[in-house]
Formats: sequence, C-alpha cells, structure tokens
Amino acid sequence: MSCCIQSRKQTTHPVGLPSSVSRPPSRHQVIDQQPQPGIQLHHPTILAQGHVAHQEASSFSWSGDSPPLTSSNYPGTHYDDGYFPTTEDAATVGSHTRQASQALDEGKLVIAIDFGTTFSGVAYGSSRLGTTSGKVQQILNWPGSSETFRKIPTCLLYDELGRVLAWGLEAKNASAIPGTSRYEWFKLFLDPRALRDESVLDPRLPSLPPGKTPTDLITDFLSCLWEYGREQITRDIAAIADLNSADVWVTVPAAWDARGCALMREAAIAAGLVQSAYPGDVNWRDRLKIITEPEAAAVHCAHLTDLHKLRPSQNFIVCDAGGGTVDLAVYKIIGDPANLEIAEIAARSGASCGSLFLDLRFRALVEALLVGHPAHLDSASLAYFMHSFSEADKLNYAGRGDDETIFYFNCFNVEDPDDPTVGLLNVISFFTFRVGDLDLKVTYQGQLAIPGRLLREGVFDPVVNEVLGLISKQLDKSPNIDALLLVGGFSGSAYLKTRVEEEFSSRIRTLARPPDSDTATLRGAARYGLARRPLVSQLVVPRSYVMKVKLPAEPEDRVRRPAYVYINDAGIEICENRLQYLVQRGAIIRKGQRITTRFCKFAKTPDDTSFTATLYTSSSSSARYADEASAELRELCVWRADVGVLTAFREGAAAHPDGGFYTDFELGLELDSAEVRGVLLDGKGGEWGRVVFGFM
Repeated sequence: MSCCIQSRKQTTHPVGLPSSVSRPPSRHQVIDQQPQPGIQLHHPTILAQGHVAHQEASSFSWSGDSPPLTSSNYPGTHYDDGYFPTTEDAATVGSHTRQASQALDEGKLVIAIDFGTTFSGVAYGSSRLGTTSGKVQQILNWPGSSETFRKIPTCLLYDELGRVLAWGLEAKNASAIPGTSRYEWFKLFLDPRALRDESVLDPRLPSLPPGKTPTDLITDFLSCLWEYGREQITRDIAAIADLNSADVWVTVPAAWDARGCALMREAAIAAGLVQSAYPGDVNWRDRLKIITEPEAAAVHCAHLTDLHKLRPSQNFIVCDAGGGTVDLAVYKIIGDPANLEIAEIAARSGASCGSLFLDLRFRALVEALLVGHPAHLDSASLAYFMHSFSEADKLNYAGRGDDETIFYFNCFNVEDPDDPTVGLLNVISFFTFRVGDLDLKVTYQGQLAIPGRLLREGVFDPVVNEVLGLISKQLDKSPNIDALLLVGGFSGSAYLKTRVEEEFSSRIRTLARPPDSDTATLRGAARYGLARRPLVSQLVVPRSYVMKVKLPAEPEDRVRRPAYVYINDAGIEICENRLQYLVQRGAIIRKGQRITTRFCKFAKTPDDTSFTATLYTSSSSSARYADEASAELRELCVWRADVGVLTAFREGAAAHPDGGFYTDFELGLELDSAEVRGVLLDGKGGEWGRVVFGFM
C-alpha cells in the first residue's frame, strides 16, 4: 500500500526547477572592446624527454606592452636521440599572445547548455532577439509536465537492451517498470580523480549500465536534450534559427582537467550539438565552445552591478554550488562599467560536495534508522523518502532553529508495525475539515519522524562544513575580497546561506545570492557567446604543464642524481629525467594565450614524419627531477604531430632522399579556462594544423 508524498512542507511541483522561483530572464548590454595589458612570459628552453635543451631561469611578469620575443642560444651539436637544438636556437619557450577574433556574425545564434550533475538547462540568444545586444532566453517547457521549468533532471531511463526510453522529467517521474533502469549523476564519472582511478568514486553513487561508458550516457542525454531543444528554438524563433551554424557553449566544472573536457567535447559532438553547415565547412567542430561553470556564472554576476555595487579594481569570489560540485573562482573587475571585463586573479578550487551529497547522506540516515525494518529499505521506498526530502526540505531547512522541529516523511510501504524508537509512526489517522459546503477527509498513512537536530548533524553539517572549508581556504589565499556571490542550485539552501553569512560576514563586505542564481551558469554562458569580445581576459593556470627532458648536466645533478647522468654518443654529459615547466601553476596568462616550444627533428628516412612527446600536469611548480614529483605528476596526453606537412621537411626529404636530415618546427600550447589545444608551427609564424592529443 502506498500513500502520497508529504513532509513538513508540501510541494505540488514535479521534479525539476520551476520557472516561477526566480525573476524572468533579464536583459544585458554588449560591451565594446577594451585595450588589455600585454603579458610577457619568460621561460626556460626545453625539449621533450629524449631531447636536449639549454636551461635558463624562469619567471612570469606583466608589462604594459608585449615586447618582442627573445630566444636562448645553445651551440648546435648532433645528439643521439633524434632531436637536437639548432645552432641558432635551442628549444625556445616564449609566449605568442594571439589576438583571436571573438566577434560573431551579425545575428548569429548562440546556444548554451548547462549539463549539470543533477539538473540541466538550455538557453539561447541572438542580436536579432529584441535588442542590439541580444536577449538570453531559456527553454521552459519540457516533456513530462504542463508546468514550466528552468531546468530539468539529468536523468535517463533505459530498457534491458540499453535503449533510452525516457529522459529528463519523464525519466525521473517514471514508475518502476520491470526491465528498466534509471540512471543519474553520471557526470561525476568525469571527475579527474575518477578518470585516473575508478575506485575513488563515492561508493554511494550508482553504477553505470552494463556495456556503457560515462561518455555514452552523456551522449545519450545530450542527444535527447539537443533534439528537443532544436525543436523548441525553431518553433520560438524560426525566422532566425540557423541552428546548423550556431555556436554552442557547454559548461564544465572548474576542477575538470583537459581529459575530462576532451571527453565532454567528444560526447557533445557525438550527440550532434555541432555539425558541418555547408560543403567545405572544415572548422565546424570549433563552433562547440567549452567554458567553466564559475567563469560563466561570473559573467552573469558581473552584469548585475545593481546588486553588489562592485567597482573597477574590486575583487569578488563566485561560489558555484551545484548538484555535484562546488567551484570557487576569484575575479577582479577591470575597466569602467561601460567597458566591463573581468580577470581571474587566483587559482580555482573545488570539490565534490554539492547538494546531491545531502541526498546521499539522507538516504544513509534513513537506512541506519530503519535497518531493522527491511520493508522500508527496498529501492522504491528509499526513492520515495529521498523524493520527499529533496522536494520539500533540502533547500528550506533552516539549521539550528529547526533542531527541535520534527520532520515527517511519508512511507511508501505501510505494512509494517510501529517502532517509535526509530521514529517509525506507521499508523493511519483521519481528520476532516469543512470547505464551503464540503466535508474533506485527510489521511496520513505511515510516517518516519526525524528530529531537526539529527538532520543537521547527520545530513547538512558534514556537507555544508566542507563548502565552508573551501571558501575559507580560498580566502586565505586571496584575502582582499569585496564580495562573495553564491550561485548554482545549492545556493538556494537557506542553511548554506545562513552559515556563509555567519562565517564570513566579518571578512567580506558583501555576501549575496544574485537574481537567477540557480541558472547563473547557463545564462552567463549564453551571455559570453553573445559578446563580441572575451569578457574574461585573464586566467590563472590551475596546474603546471610539464615535460620530462634531458638537459646538459650541471654540478648539482652529479651530486643529487648521479644515476641520471651519462655521456651521450656525441660526448655530451646529459642529465635525464629532468622536469621543465612549460607553464607553472599559478601563472597569469591571457585567455587563449599560445606558449610555443621549438624543436628540431632528425628524420632517418623521408617517411619518418611522426613526432611524439608526453605532456604531464602537476600541482608542483618547483620540482627539479621527475622522482621528486612522482606523486603529483600525472600523464595528461601524448602530443602527436605529422611534421611531413612542413615545407622545411619536404625540402629536407628532397635534398636527402636516403634520410638523415633535420627539420625545425614549433609546437604551440594554447590554454583556455577549460581546454588545452596544440598547433603545429613552422617556426616562422605559419600554422600547419592541429597537434593530436592522445589522452591517457
């Protein structure tokens, strides 16, 4: 026997984020381009492990103008590893700040997708929608409900053959059907730690369907979301809905590394979010843009100057508290309000402590209380309890003020005796009340009573305290903060907001939850796409990018690592397993800045066109040897480039048909807030294609 869901606060909304909870979409202006300071990046010259390079001191510095690039010289010598420095330059690392145009075609459609752990949404805009700056609109009508919702559950329902039966609201609200399985929270499988070692995943998370990868589930969900979204956008703005050439912006957590972002890109392309719009459209994949969630949220918040009254040169933290993760990023306001831009000024931080972990802890509490009552512990009963908690109490719970309040959660199964010792009140009670000429009867059937203090100590405090710890650590690193802005679905928690105010009001002048905070990431991503220039001009590198190299041995190497020192075939004393930092953690760079590394490849035959090197990441920024950073050094990807396309290689092959010639070239590493890209350069400024990254 079952009964309707009822708790301390009744809700009539099906699962989702109703559109009525916040104000309607707001209108913002497009900002004109503002001159930005140049950045000079000085760095040691390097070659990949197996290559030799001259070493210099490294530093990062700002300057008002970008000076000409300089290079370090190292006498040219033949080395035994197939690659060697030229007589003019060794491998040189410099910075080529590329001024890539961000301007959109007049009237170009921009679509944003906030693919969240628990909820997802779609927004779109164009300069033709109402104003010259464009108007961000959200899809509010979704399958499975006649109500409007700003976001829908990130949820899939599969049959036994792995086919999608339902998605979103319909999947979340579907009754239990034999042979079907419901899957949620699969975004967490792309967490960097989970990608390295699945054993670190929270054991409370559901497993994946047999034979499917996390990318498969993401592709399936995005396919459904995109197909429906296309229909809605076409219906709403058919006259200007050129979806085939639209730019599509997808959000990702700040803590994701390049591998997770690459998998997200792979899933989005497989789902059809972008495609070739016309014959010869070779760059169609570039219309898919990846942006971090706090960066998108910061863009949304930066336009709400009436809320936090931030002025140029002031700093603010965006705390993006979502369903799965909580991300923190620190920005500075640059320029006057008419030419607003923001710059990241501290390394991002984050953790998996979003609101779904309240759900998991609540389920664990129910299981502990009812361990002696298995009738209430089947999957349907637990889902019933969790739905009641999530819909009515998760965001409205007030904290210590509710310690003496008893929270009631209706049971799915009432065929079980009472057990007041664990709060199980499995009785049937009736009362009637009169409305006009009608006598109405209300029935309460089977409830689990949980004291507010137990909810606070067992469910809320562990998760909220982790969020507070993240904020505290960020403030210790960035003490001069003028405002803290709470965004994301979890930001709607009354208890979280209260605790943040209690802990940090003495350290931060403004603590605020902006309008549309639950969709700040979605709306900010669309706003970023509509702008005609980069709104976030400066990034702080969250992790070091490193290569293992061989360098001419120094006295320190002979003392500290004699086993690494040897004489190569050319008679040069070499130290292997040295680390060289292409970019150090905490370095300040321009968004999209290209960092180039010069190489010289020795080709044994004209068919020897492949270049391969391994790129690592590390939280360290000062280790000298690979074994010093072994615990922190992570293999990110293998660079693969075909240098056979270069004019210099073809000329060398023609002059030396039997092989034995050298080719100078450069690899460019481009860092964005979320992604890492590589390009093959001829050393003279010419681009010759992308470098293929084989992620580990």
